[in-house]
Amino acid sequence: MKKLFIIANWKSNKTIEEAEKWLHDFSEILSSSPLDLLNKEIIVCPSFAVLEHAGYCSKNLKLPIKLGAQNISRFEKGAYTGEVSAEMLESLVMYCIVGHSERRKYFGETDDDVIEKIKLLLEYKITPVLCISDLSQLDSYINRGKQIIERSKEIIFVYEPPDAISGGGDYKPDSPEDANLNAGKIKERIGEIKILYGGSVNSDNVASFFSQPNIEGALVGQAGLDPLEFLGIIKNA
Repeated sequence: MKKLFIIANWKSNKTIEEAEKWLHDFSEILSSSPLDLLNKEIIVCPSFAVLEHAGYCSKNLKLPIKLGAQNISRFEKGAYTGEVSAEMLESLVMYCIVGHSERRKYFGETDDDVIEKIKLLLEYKITPVLCISDLSQLDSYINRGKQIIERSKEIIFVYEPPDAISGGGDYKPDSPEDANLNAGKIKERIGEIKILYGGSVNSDNVASFFSQPNIEGALVGQAGLDPLEFLGIIKNA
């Protein structure tokens, strides 16, 4: 039985109060309908403003989740106003999303920026969750960042075509078969690695993606904002 990674990316959503309510609701639903989590790693990625309090609540509620961040600075600590360094996150999270297409679209992040972030995450023993839009982007990462090949087993890769990302507007998820095909091509370039699928995953379609041999989990956007729907994804995985 393969291990599945199910990651909720809250993006720029949820105040401290809303995050606390999500965690309490998640706890109540889970206690009334226990799930088999033996082969599942459940990860929630709140905003920086909510991260510490989410960890506090999760610990008090004894929730079976790990915390992740949505981004880090490409720089070490220092005079970088507004940035959050890997060192700051070291005691708060086990995972961190990097290279998401929204970071590229709205904030102009480059492949080199992402590679620097991966280096820092690996240095501080935080698992990078590296988003890949297509194979040409993967080739750029491989050519520019030797750590991505040399330490690939310490990285979680996410195949996430930008057109498939939920959250409003016109979007279209890949078919499970196409997602599996592209995940397989990524493995051909790097080796036996963990690959998740991202893009409009929900409780209705998750089983069809997770049944594919090359897919070992999902990065969940919009559906992760509702604790009942997120638990439905976990249940149906």
